[in-house]
Amino acid sequence: MTDTMLTWTQGVYAFDRKDYGAAVEHFSQVLAAEPGNLNCREYLARAQYHRASLGPAEQEARRILEVDPTNEYVQMLLARALERQGRHEEAAGVRRVLAALSGDARHAAGHRAFA
Repeated sequence: MTDTMLTWTQGVYAFDRKDYGAAVEHFSQVLAAEPGNLNCREYLARAQYHRASLGPAEQEARRILEVDPTNEYVQMLLARALERQGRHEEAAGVRRVLAALSGDARHAAGHRAFA
């Protein structure tokens, strides 16, 4: 097993244990070696979101969406990160994209920015 693979495995294990600080460290190390690893970048964004590092979570989500704009999960993560930062109008735009991608208007309906 390579060092990067071991670090990745440790990151997933930390994430599964809800040790998001350790997960961020491990995933950041993997991305230093493999900056194009979108799976790792998504885990990093999720870990940052869960530890309330909303700015970094938003930044990683936007990096992923530059490469994979149809990633519905990351669209939702970005919307939630923006909402938790009180940026509801910006989140509403992301939710509109998500509703269009998924065909599920519930992503937008009933949200306070649409009321």
